Amino acid sequence: MGHRILFFTTDQQRYDALGCNGGGIARTPVVDRISESGVNYRRAHNQNVVCMPARSTIITGQYVSTHGVWMNGVPLPVDHPNVARVLHDAGYRTALFGKAHFEPYLAPGNDFWESNAGAEHTTGPHRGFERMELANHTPWGNLHYHQWLKHEHPDAPAGFYPVLDADMQVNAAGGGDTDAIQVKRNPVARNVYHTDWTADRAVAWLDSLDDDDDWFCWVSFPDPHHPWDPPESEIGRVPWRDIDVRDGWLPPDEARRVLAQKPHQWLDYYEGHDVTNYEAPPKFVPAQMTADQVREIDALTHVENELIDEACGRVVDAVTRRGWNDTTDIFYTTDHGELQGDFGLMFKGPYHVDAMMRVPLVWRPAPSTGAQPAEVLAPVGHLDLAPTFCAVAGIDVPDWMEGRPLPLDEAAANADHREQVLTEWDCEVGGRSVSLRTVYRDGWVCTTYGATDLFDGSEGELYNVADDPAQHRNLWDEPAQRAMRDDLVAVIRESFPPARSPGWSPSQRCERAS
Repeated sequence: MGHRILFFTTDQQRYDALGCNGGGIARTPVVDRISESGVNYRRAHNQNVVCMPARSTIITGQYVSTHGVWMNGVPLPVDHPNVARVLHDAGYRTALFGKAHFEPYLAPGNDFWESNAGAEHTTGPHRGFERMELANHTPWGNLHYHQWLKHEHPDAPAGFYPVLDADMQVNAAGGGDTDAIQVKRNPVARNVYHTDWTADRAVAWLDSLDDDDDWFCWVSFPDPHHPWDPPESEIGRVPWRDIDVRDGWLPPDEARRVLAQKPHQWLDYYEGHDVTNYEAPPKFVPAQMTADQVREIDALTHVENELIDEACGRVVDAVTRRGWNDTTDIFYTTDHGELQGDFGLMFKGPYHVDAMMRVPLVWRPAPSTGAQPAEVLAPVGHLDLAPTFCAVAGIDVPDWMEGRPLPLDEAAANADHREQVLTEWDCEVGGRSVSLRTVYRDGWVCTTYGATDLFDGSEGELYNVADDPAQHRNLWDEPAQRAMRDDLVAVIRESFPPARSPGWSPSQRCERAS
């Protein structure tokens, strides 16, 4: 058998959140050490910038067009092939703790396994995982964490931010010191918060295994996804008044100038005229957000990042205590990024820039392999994770996976012709739709807009990331860059697989709070 696999994921964490990626606020020594002794992928991109499509790509190794989970609210069929089932069938013990989100949380009839497993006191098997214990960001519903809180700490749920308002819309209420959106002082004890709970459940499962078991353990933290309500006892770690407003933040006049260069959904969102996605509260007007509010949200996000790092350390310590470190590969990534004040915006949606697409990705091969620390600058993607897990396990990569095992260094990346990475977006909101296709190649990001009721198909975005890392200057209509634009548009047209036909349908049009 191959090596054991410890797979950490977060939700909605920026590439620059970690010290190993240049982050200067949150202290992340555990992941930094994993990076220092392993491989840090400097240009890793997701294949979709929201939860369910991104997570479905991670577990299947397929493009969104292939697995068919094209927006939040579209469930991945239970019998769809995935890497957990491949590993389990090969003899691996398999488990997932924390946030899964391959199925909607708020579907009509609430008839999905994920939505009911906690209340029905079942932990699997499901989707190839022999054990799943699930949590989300806030304690409502029938997930395992929520049921545990209700029975063990019945007063705790009231301390969390209420994600839905009285009209069952995503809540835009503010809190904290600055009345920042989706911020709340949460009196929950740290050891009761879902970050520590997720680590606790993973450690308990690892401790239940036999010494010679091979295993795949996915530890999936719900943070730092909004709302921003970490334990109040921890917020002094990063006082918001002590940090500067992030470099990507733009004051209103500058934000309007920059956003006016982009397709209209950017400025429409900023001014509160139109929300072309279900990922932001419909009553939120980014143009009214202050620099201090961005600072407070930033600080609370980094408190959550620190708690995640410490929880990762506890799981790694458990692996070491069991004598498995030398034969365990450790991976760390997130599903997608967060605007977090960049461009004067917050949350996520159809915005294909680094804040959303570029993700942290670190792999520390088992020390017994003798692999050397490295950085890989070539582009890689989430769809490469499942094939890599197969390679680590010594299993042939199934032909239905569309990714390739990750390269261990830059030379291997070049030999593997790692030249580009693709990201796609489709969504429908109130009968209106947005469709994006993006390629990152040779330091350029190019995005085409499909013809929909909101766009005529001629719109697009083009950025030279080397010269414009903030992606403020859209070169799509620049005559001097027409040849580059045409070349990259051709790459997009040639590279994406055809969409699944017939496509899967959303279980509901609004997958709120995801």
